[in-house]
Amino acid sequence: MARIALIGASGNVGSRILKELSDRGHTVTAVARHPEKIASLPGVTSRAGDVSDPKALTELLTGHDVAVSAVRFSDTDPHALIDAVRTAGVPRYLVVGGAGSLEVAPGHKLIDQPGFPDAYRPEASKGVVFLDILRQERVLDWVFLSPSAEFLPGERSGKFRLGRDTLLSNEAGSRISFEDYAVALVDEIERPAHSRERFTVGY
Repeated sequence: MARIALIGASGNVGSRILKELSDRGHTVTAVARHPEKIASLPGVTSRAGDVSDPKALTELLTGHDVAVSAVRFSDTDPHALIDAVRTAGVPRYLVVGGAGSLEVAPGHKLIDQPGFPDAYRPEASKGVVFLDILRQERVLDWVFLSPSAEFLPGERSGKFRLGRDTLLSNEAGSRISFEDYAVALVDEIERPAHSRERFTVGY
């Protein structure tokens, strides 16, 4: 099993990813600003860490096979975070992405559509920038996994669709649960199918 460092392990998405990794028998270093909020699970070691302290984060990441970041883009300096992963020598880097950069039609991003919620725009805009920076990265084997437009707590069904750069939707809209998103991300860790690219998951 892989040695995985999960940054943001106590958050809404991070906590679901952590459980999925633990349930599948991986060894995980779970990193959060408040490690006492990290769930106590088999194979998990909780550590205090902050994306605003790249030097300390680099030390925490060293020795892992995979790094996953599940932190808000608004709280992150993308260059510092990516550099910390690179400097730590972690070969594979997975990012919990956003939906705003997905296309609803060729050349037309979701974030640019009329009616895109203003409350989500600052975080979504930072996500677009983060992806653009990753696309210039030539050292790390990175993956940016975008959720669907509606990204909320739900059930772990294990049934979903994967896509590339286009927003996925069906008759019920565009949605994915945190739990099924975690399944898709851990599947990618265990059976890599994407390299230096973005993909998306939805029902």
